[in-house]
Amino acid sequence: MRCGRLLEAVTQFADSCWAEPKDSRSLSVLSRPCHSCFCVLALWTQWTQCFISREVNSGFFYKSAEEREKLVKAERKFIEERVNKIIELKQKVVGDTNKGFIVINQKGIDPFSLDAFAKEGIVALRRAKRRNMERLTLACGGIAMNAVDDLSADCLGHAGLIYEYTLGEEKFTFIEKCDNPRSVTLLIRGPNKHTLTQIKDAVRDGLRAVKNAIEDGCVVPGAGAIEVAIADALMKHKSNIKGRAQLGVQAFADALLIIPKVLAQNSGYDPQETLVKVQAEYAESGQLVGVDLNSGEPMVAAGAGVWDNYSVKKQLLHSW
Repeated sequence: MRCGRLLEAVTQFADSCWAEPKDSRSLSVLSRPCHSCFCVLALWTQWTQCFISREVNSGFFYKSAEEREKLVKAERKFIEERVNKIIELKQKVVGDTNKGFIVINQKGIDPFSLDAFAKEGIVALRRAKRRNMERLTLACGGIAMNAVDDLSADCLGHAGLIYEYTLGEEKFTFIEKCDNPRSVTLLIRGPNKHTLTQIKDAVRDGLRAVKNAIEDGCVVPGAGAIEVAIADALMKHKSNIKGRAQLGVQAFADALLIIPKVLAQNSGYDPQETLVKVQAEYAESGQLVGVDLNSGEPMVAAGAGVWDNYSVKKQLLHSW
């Protein structure tokens, strides 16, 4: 028992320190629904020498070729037992159905284990990053297993489509059509790092806006309509205030009107003229009117489908 644990530790250590040969069979296309088994196991067996690093010193020593052969056979048997348990689980879960079975392993998988998986119709993906393993369990369901002793159907996830796609010089494995995914990945492409940064910021802003709208449960008209309406209400309230406080109300109203001014200016229109038109339209119609960036004319923001987050406007008012 102690020898088996030591063998496992050395195998995992060797697997993390050395690169294994490439094998195209580890990345196949499954166009049918499949079960996913997430493993953090060492299925690599070709390390029987002494491994030495600055952190770990461990190894196997033998006096003759016969002892070395025994060591290799014991090591191979240890890995085969793991592989057979995964194959047994696949046969139990999939059976004679048309579903596929895929093993995604954070460690390495040697060619012999890959051959055994391939003969049983199991696709094996190796050397998955830890953060991707965490996301896979959220996307597909299932549990990342550290040992094969506790493997069961409850540990498996599900995906409708798994395939490999090459973009430029990089290869990506896509896992799609998951049931109720709680984690997704957006693949962003661009000609340079600056463009990618801009796209990432835009996507992040859009996702945050959607998140805020869901949490708030409501939205408010955008295009500067709220600011124009609040500024008009403040100017009407100004006459009810005496003393120097009127200057504060006036300053607050002027500050709010900066937003529709900037919208007009960034769109290439005269900010003062556009603001006067919007204020006049609001005074006549009483509707929440904003700036149409395409024409520079007033528009009903709600009718045009232009909305802002309630939490953003709330924070804007509370920051004063």
